[in-house]
Amino acid sequence: MKELVVISGKGGTGKTSVTASLAALAKRSVICDCDVDAADLHLVLTPQIKEEHEFISGHEAIIRQADCIGCGICEDVCRFNAIQSNQTFNGKLLFSVDPVACEGCKVCVEMCPEKAIDFPDCNCGKWFVSETRLGPMVHARLGVAAENSGKLVSTVRREARSIAEKENHDLIIVDGPPGIGCPVIASVTGASQVLVVTEPTVSGEHDLERVLALTRHFQIPADVCVNKWDINPEMTTRIEEKASNLGGKIVGRIRYDRAVTQAQIRQKTVVELETPGADDIRQLWDNLKSKEA
Repeated sequence: MKELVVISGKGGTGKTSVTASLAALAKRSVICDCDVDAADLHLVLTPQIKEEHEFISGHEAIIRQADCIGCGICEDVCRFNAIQSNQTFNGKLLFSVDPVACEGCKVCVEMCPEKAIDFPDCNCGKWFVSETRLGPMVHARLGVAAENSGKLVSTVRREARSIAEKENHDLIIVDGPPGIGCPVIASVTGASQVLVVTEPTVSGEHDLERVLALTRHFQIPADVCVNKWDINPEMTTRIEEKASNLGGKIVGRIRYDRAVTQAQIRQKTVVELETPGADDIRQLWDNLKSKEA
């Protein structure tokens, strides 16, 4: 089983559009959206949700007002300023925990003399198993201000591999997060191949360097595609030369095409429309497949 992860050093390079088109060309692969902080692959693939699961990770401190004596120790020991006391009742200070600021470190729970602080599991979001016109899809939605996105990415990838094994799919196509942080590391670790989608800009060049350093560190073969290459051909050439020097393999260019926006509006992949950009993505897919031969 092969796992192709599409990533980018920065957001806005067209990574998701490319991923969706590759899934259309692959014919019944398992599709996996690991950009859990800002998932948007579903906007193109319109999945029909078959399973819905809660993502439980970490803990959240909650003060039981009935048992709190208002001593303020919890506020003093909290290093994240997550505990506030801005109300009084019958002469007693009322303390509360800001769930956005709380890091779940448990110091307040341990230090409370009355044991008046509960520490339940935290519901950080949901993950889904869906069916799309292009094949099964696993995706997720992280809660507002929730953390542990790397763990959620690992959960989504694990479920995608399980489906691929059960249904005898030989390819998983992953829409990875942008950047080089924990969610990206969780997306690429153990993957067969990475496709980096970049753009011909200064920031695109800089972030491509960082993401190729990441793939080298984990010893994952990295291919590179320059999207909207024709808006700056000179920069495209420079980026391709630099990518080759850093160990990346150039597998394609995609021209700037206004039809990409029309495809998104129509909830279609680019290759489901007859457009020059679609031809470029088909050539990209052929180049990726030829590397396997």
